[in-house]
Amino acid sequence: MTETAQAPTHLQFIGGEQVPAASGETLEVVNPANDEVIAHVPMSAAEDVDRAVRAAAKAFETWQHTTPQDRSLMLLRLADAIEARVDEIGRLESRNAGKPVVAAIDEVPVVVDNLRFFAGAARVMEGKAANEYLAGHTSLIRREPVGVVASIAPWNYPIMMAGWKIGPALAAGNTVVLKPSAKTPLTAILLAEIAAEILPPGVLNVITGTGAGIGDAIVGHPGVAMVSVTGDTVTGMHIAKVAAERVKRLHLELGGKAPVIVFDDADLDAVADNLRTFGYYNSGQDCTAPCRVIAGPEVYETFVAKLADEVRQIRWGDPAEADDIDMGSLIGHDQVDKVAGMVARASDKAEVVVGGHAPDRPGAYYEPTVIAGPDQKSEIVQDEVFGPVVTVQRFGDEEQAIAWANDVRFGLAASVWTSDIGRALRVSKAIQFGTVWINDHFTLASEMPHGGFKESGYGKDQSMYAVEDYTIVKHVMIKS
Repeated sequence: MTETAQAPTHLQFIGGEQVPAASGETLEVVNPANDEVIAHVPMSAAEDVDRAVRAAAKAFETWQHTTPQDRSLMLLRLADAIEARVDEIGRLESRNAGKPVVAAIDEVPVVVDNLRFFAGAARVMEGKAANEYLAGHTSLIRREPVGVVASIAPWNYPIMMAGWKIGPALAAGNTVVLKPSAKTPLTAILLAEIAAEILPPGVLNVITGTGAGIGDAIVGHPGVAMVSVTGDTVTGMHIAKVAAERVKRLHLELGGKAPVIVFDDADLDAVADNLRTFGYYNSGQDCTAPCRVIAGPEVYETFVAKLADEVRQIRWGDPAEADDIDMGSLIGHDQVDKVAGMVARASDKAEVVVGGHAPDRPGAYYEPTVIAGPDQKSEIVQDEVFGPVVTVQRFGDEEQAIAWANDVRFGLAASVWTSDIGRALRVSKAIQFGTVWINDHFTLASEMPHGGFKESGYGKDQSMYAVEDYTIVKHVMIKS
């Protein structure tokens, strides 16, 4: 691992001010595409968490009383300010996360749109009509902010997930302590810098550090009323245990293992094209990635061949070396080792059709890979790879396709590919996933909810349902 010349040291934001960690210690931030240290950030500890939560709690005293109009206008200003720096933010994201530059830049307008949606949502909260539901008593419903929200964002979409979390929380009148991943903190720090010119001090705080160092301190802090986390299921389970000690509200968006059910009458070219793009987007490091194909008996061989041809055309490499690559690096060498181990174990009983190797070069890379014929109970089918690997299985009939789709512990996203709309609707009802696409996969809209079943967590991102998650319903009854 090498260090770039004059790798800058960034500060975190607490109470509207840029501050170091109380200890003065820092963490290295590495570009996973070339193993270079590109920055240093504060290595926070419990004392820093307490400072941030106290700042957020103080800000909440007034922020909760701002009008929806005021909150909306500030979110709109924040969206405009981010939009003005799309290229800068995207290029920083690319260097920090190993993403292709074009993809990283394209993700920033999604944050802008999301914030604009929640700016509008702040002004249109709905509830049951005030009425005399009992004679002589008038009832009304209030939706009130929860308080200080601890938002823990992942490394796979640093700026996008920060936007998903702060948008509904701030729109509802909460204040936020945002902890980005220690691996990808740079765009969150830049977001705080931009927001400091718009939001009152303490409304949005960003602290940096490792999950091991400050995760439990944030989740367990008595001043935190709600914890929102996007991450793997094991992390979510641990956070739920810590939060349970104080009965905190939780919003969990966790792992996924998305099935792609391809019936014999599907447009195979469309499926293969979609998987080439989205099965390997962000190097497959996405909990909604179409990674588990369940193909019909008549099209299985044809589809494996089509997908293999598409995947062989994926251009991958260091984002700094070319703007036209399709896939960059993984987040780090530990992730490469995980993917390589799962593929190696799968190759004992299934066919590695394409890829299957970690190249010998600087950076955290793994080749785009297709595996055909794994057993339903195998690790590669049951567990989240979180890498550029797509499996293809052959099902016998519709009943088996549904059973296999549901036979995992996750339930975040899925897709059904068929020209029979009746079958599409029947199967989309039968499979247990929070989002089901028909003849598509991976398309998201700010107005539509995103969240899962089973061990993929609970709570919704995006949409009005997210705003509801960040509020508490209060019944007020007046005796006349």
